[in-house]
Amino acid sequence: MRVRTKRREGTVVSAKMTKTVVVQVDRLVEHPLYGKRMRRRKRYMAHDETSQCHEGDRVQIIESRPLSKNKRWRVSRVIKRAAG
Repeated sequence: MRVRTKRREGTVVSAKMTKTVVVQVDRLVEHPLYGKRMRRRKRYMAHDETSQCHEGDRVQIIESRPLSKNKRWRVSRVIKRAAG
């Protein structure tokens, strides 16, 4: 059985570091008792080798080996560029 790598889609919220971007991934979860849908957010530090991402870009990230203390994800592709 082949293990598939995890993929997430999110928005770049910070691109101030060298070859690193912070990607915020939003998801909706349902409250276990009341059933209301709540927004949950998580921020991932992702490796951007070519420094092609800018704040506001919609990107896909994939899980990889540990690249630093906090980086365990890589930018796979830019889905949509930010306006401007």
